[in-house]
Amino acid sequence: MMTSHPLIRLLDRGSTLFLVLLAAFAIAIPVSNLLMPEGSALHVSTYFVALFGKYVCYGLLALSIDLIWGYVGILSLGHGAFFALGGNAMGMYLMRQIGDRGVYANPILPDFMVFLNWSELPFFWYGFNSFAYAMLMVLLVPGLLAFVFGWFAFRSRVTGVYLSIITQAMTYALLLGFFRNNFGFGGNNGLTDFKDILGFNVQAEGTRNALLVISCMALAVCFLICRAIVTSKFGKVLIGIRDAESRTRFLGYRVEAYKLFVFTVSACMAGVAGALYVPQVGIINPGEFAPGNSIEAVIWVAVGGRGTLTGAVLGAFVVNYAKTFFTSGALAPYWLFMLGGLFIGTTLFMPRGIIGTYNNWRAGRADKVEARSAEAKAAAENGAASPAQPSAAE
Repeated sequence: MMTSHPLIRLLDRGSTLFLVLLAAFAIAIPVSNLLMPEGSALHVSTYFVALFGKYVCYGLLALSIDLIWGYVGILSLGHGAFFALGGNAMGMYLMRQIGDRGVYANPILPDFMVFLNWSELPFFWYGFNSFAYAMLMVLLVPGLLAFVFGWFAFRSRVTGVYLSIITQAMTYALLLGFFRNNFGFGGNNGLTDFKDILGFNVQAEGTRNALLVISCMALAVCFLICRAIVTSKFGKVLIGIRDAESRTRFLGYRVEAYKLFVFTVSACMAGVAGALYVPQVGIINPGEFAPGNSIEAVIWVAVGGRGTLTGAVLGAFVVNYAKTFFTSGALAPYWLFMLGGLFIGTTLFMPRGIIGTYNNWRAGRADKVEARSAEAKAAAENGAASPAQPSAAE
C-alpha cells in the first residue's frame, strides 16, 4: 500500500497557497513602503506597516488557539495571558536598552522604578539586558505557566466549560497582579518609551519593516509546526481526543500527556506573538491580560474557521481590520455590539467559519462530480454489455 510523502501531507494545496500569500505579503509591504514615493498610489505608510505587523501577531495568537481548540477541543479563554507574558518579557528587554536616555537618566533602573523610589533592580529583571536571555524567557515563562496549569487541570480531568472558566480566572488573576505598582512591571502604565532593539531604532522605517518580515517568518514557522503536528499520527490522536476523549483513553492513550504537550506548545506560540507585538505597538500594559482580549481572540478563530489553521489567521485579519475601520469613525461606540453580532451570526449561519464553509462546499461539489462520473461510467458499461437489438426488417 502506497503512502504519501510526509512533505506532501504537510504542504497540501491550501497550506502552500497560504505560505505563498504570506511570503508575497512580507515582500510587497516593505517594498511599497521603502521604494515607492510617498505620492504614489502604491506607497504604504509606516503607520500601516506597523498596523499590518500587529495583524500578523494577532494571526499567530489565533493560530495558537486553533491548535488546541480546533484539534483537541480545549477552549481556552485565557490565552491572552501567554501573549501578554511574552510581550512583557520583550518589554523588559527593551526597557533595559533605554539606559541613561530615560527621563531620569538612570543607567540601571527604568523610569517607573525611579519614580516609585525603588532603590535597586528586582532580581527577576536580571539578565534582561541580554537579547538571548529575553528570547528564552519569551518561550520559557508562558510555556512553564501552561505546563503547570495544564498538569493540574488535565490530571484532574477538568474539561469543557469548567476548563474555560479557570483559564479565564488565571488571566484575570494575572491582570490584577500586574496592575499593582509593587509587582515590578510598571503598574497601570506598563512598559513603554522604547528606544532600541538590537541597536536599531524601533521607530525607524527600516526597523518597522524588518519587524513585519520577522513576524511573517514566525507565523510561517509556527504554521508549519502546527501542520506537522495535526497531519501526523500524533495529530490523529488529538482529533480522537477532541471527538471522543473517553474512548481514546479506553484505547490506552495517555490523554492528559497529549493535551499537556499541545497546550504548552500553543502557549509558547502565543508568547512569541506577544514578543513580536510589543516593539511594533510601542507599549505593553496590564490591559493585555484582560479576559475580553482572550475572548475576542476566540471569536477570530470562530469567524475564520476552527480546525483549519489558515482560517484562524484569516479570521484575525478580517476581524481586526473591521475593528480598525469601524472604531475610527462614528460607529466606534457600537463596535462591541457589531463584534457580538458577528459572532452570533457566524455561530448560527456559518458554524464552520469562512474557510470551513468553503472547504465543506468544495468537498460537496467534488462528491457530486465524482458521483456523476461514476453514474456515467456505469451507464457506459451497461450499454456496452447489453446485446444488440434486432432491426425492424428482421
